[in-house]
Amino acid sequence: MDKQNVDNILKVLKETYPEAKCALNFESPYELLVSTMLSAQCTDVRVNKVTSELYKQYNTPEKMISLTEEELGERIKSCGFFRNKSKNILSTSRELIEKYGGEVPHTMEQLIELPGVGRKTADVVLSNAFGVPAIAVDTHVFRVSNRLGIAKGTTPHKVEMELMKNIPKSMWSDSHHYLIWHGRRICKSRKPDCEHCPLAPYCEYFNHPEETKS
Repeated sequence: MDKQNVDNILKVLKETYPEAKCALNFESPYELLVSTMLSAQCTDVRVNKVTSELYKQYNTPEKMISLTEEELGERIKSCGFFRNKSKNILSTSRELIEKYGGEVPHTMEQLIELPGVGRKTADVVLSNAFGVPAIAVDTHVFRVSNRLGIAKGTTPHKVEMELMKNIPKSMWSDSHHYLIWHGRRICKSRKPDCEHCPLAPYCEYFNHPEETKS
């Protein structure tokens, strides 16, 4: 996709979703890290409901590790995969205390070494907690990017690299939110609302359906 098309897409997204932002509620980098870990295969709405209670008592690594895996698991059960998430959250909390004095590190290399933390989670934390330019590729960003043609790739990592190459660095974090909001509202997985999509003039999926896959 040429630069002009990318610029047009970003302009329309910015105008369409000026209020786009992280949907997870958090008051510290640690809370965002835990919430993002909980959000795997779970909605942000559900995570926010769970953490609104969890963080009243357990909003730091030191407080979190006072829980057993079973106790934390009970509190986060409705987020799904609660046994693995509980284990990873507690392991990460201990590592934060042992290696970083209870603080969340703010480099990709350090974050992805934490138990249960991959590139997507690290990107979300870097972008939203520390203001570091990053593009986290979740299922919405992956789908919308491939359909539009703004980034083509068979894996989230490949799409992330393409987006970073095609989008100005100053727009990385905002673009992440724009693409998520567009994916949730219009460019849905099974029934994209192409008829009402403001990006239809620039979209490869809409204009060349025989050449693209959903």
